[in-house]
Amino acid sequence: MLGKDYDGQHCALASALEVVGERWTLLIVRDALFGVRRYSDFVARLDIPRAVLSARLKDLVDHGVLVRRADPGRAGRHVYDLTPAGQELWPAVHALLTWGSEHRRRSAYVYRHADCGTELAAGAWCPACGRAPRPQDVSVRPRQRSASGRDDAVSAIIRRPRRLLEPAEPVATTDGPAVTLGA
Repeated sequence: MLGKDYDGQHCALASALEVVGERWTLLIVRDALFGVRRYSDFVARLDIPRAVLSARLKDLVDHGVLVRRADPGRAGRHVYDLTPAGQELWPAVHALLTWGSEHRRRSAYVYRHADCGTELAAGAWCPACGRAPRPQDVSVRPRQRSASGRDDAVSAIIRRPRRLLEPAEPVATTDGPAVTLGA
């Protein structure tokens, strides 16, 4: 089994990879940027083994990327929110999304600077404004409906036009079907 650290590598990239370089970790960060906050929703979205998810969430909390809080809507449960340090991963995540879209599989989403409507360039850079907007200032919408899309409730919320970091949580109502926050 490979180790989790890069002893002998005195480099900021090696140090960053010790935190976010394991399989699944950047997908958890990506989903947190999309507003996924609950353990059960990460499981449903990622098809990740529960033991792996628990370990990755603990590591991300221990390294200050996520914060674990009591879930106000569910006693005894928790939500995970990106810390400011976790939100700073957005340009790197977007750069990888752009690279993957160009060289592997086209991205299912379009990311725009919400203030001006301009599509973001690699690294979450807004060409019109000359800066990288914060994740909460990024609007995301699907390019097109995918017939092979996930059918869990949180994925359905994420497929709607919205802003990053907006909680992707179904809210039950007493007089009809579930509605979503921010919808």
